[in-house]
Amino acid sequence: MKNRQPLFHVVKRESGSPGRQALAYVAAVALALAVGAVLLAVQGVEPLTFYKQMLTMGIPGSRYPWRAVENFIKLFVPLLIVSLALALAFKMRFWNIGGEGQFIMGAFWAGVAAMKLGETLPRPAMVLVMAVAGALGGGVYGLFAAALKVRFGTNETLLTLMLNYIALYFLQFFAETKAGWNFFLDPQSARPKFAKFPASAQMITIPIGPFNLNLSLVIALALCALIFAYLNYTKRGYEIAVVGDSPNTARYAGMKVGKIVLRTIFLSAALIGMAGAFHVSSAGVMSASPTNDVGWTGIVVAWLAKLNTAGILVAALLITVLQFGCQTASTTYPAIDANFANLLQGVILFIVLAADFFTRFKLVRRKEAAK
Repeated sequence: MKNRQPLFHVVKRESGSPGRQALAYVAAVALALAVGAVLLAVQGVEPLTFYKQMLTMGIPGSRYPWRAVENFIKLFVPLLIVSLALALAFKMRFWNIGGEGQFIMGAFWAGVAAMKLGETLPRPAMVLVMAVAGALGGGVYGLFAAALKVRFGTNETLLTLMLNYIALYFLQFFAETKAGWNFFLDPQSARPKFAKFPASAQMITIPIGPFNLNLSLVIALALCALIFAYLNYTKRGYEIAVVGDSPNTARYAGMKVGKIVLRTIFLSAALIGMAGAFHVSSAGVMSASPTNDVGWTGIVVAWLAKLNTAGILVAALLITVLQFGCQTASTTYPAIDANFANLLQGVILFIVLAADFFTRFKLVRRKEAAK
């Protein structure tokens, strides 16, 4: 019996121009929005009106437009920092799926610092201490997974994924346990309820007229520049690229691969933990679920941007506009759930990934491939 061969083969295209790829991405996003428009129309919502409110985030006509921008920044900053941090790990082909857990541990230890030291330190010092505590909390949590990977060759995808749930239930234990030792809870509340942080533990803002610029935005933008320089102009950034391309080549060149993995994953997780610290400091209170799924969304942003620092900045901005805008627009349309943003985000990701595939590869019939 003859072996049956597949009718089609996947063949890599010749390297296309960046303009062609950008055009493919624009077309993919337009197609995804068209799919979303159909879903909106089925529910009796005018798609153009909904998209207009989504993209403008309800700012035009608002009595307090600056508040919308302030809330937008609180969503944008954690996503940007987490996406940048995950890109560091992904460039080394260490599949850090533990952004949620590292974010939670960063938020938790920043909260511990706030509740224990908040009354004794001035605000600048307290915010700095919270950032350091969050970075150490997230960094050590990520370092645990990296150490097991280096020492025993464990699967980092499964390990970091499981650590997410350990961190989540660890925080929920503090959220639901009413006891005298639990300093996180409000002692005046009959049911378990997180107490607000002291005023000195709340994020510094810079007043610009009625608008208060969150200092974490300035830090996040500075991190973009620093990480870009770190990856492209430093020896350690070069080592990350070499280890990601081929660990054996890195070893042959004399690089200490295990040390590079530990260092890079600690940095990645520490940045995620610091993002958690910034988030709870901006909120002024701990939460049983502080992440807003930023650990998962950060993976989407990093891959949409192809791990490019500037691309991550743009992708994080657009995804936050999508999420925040959908939440705002859904308040006008009772038929639309706020989670419509997640649906639309998934459609966009799927179609963009398909566009990326077909810009780099093509399907050819077997007879054509043989020529």
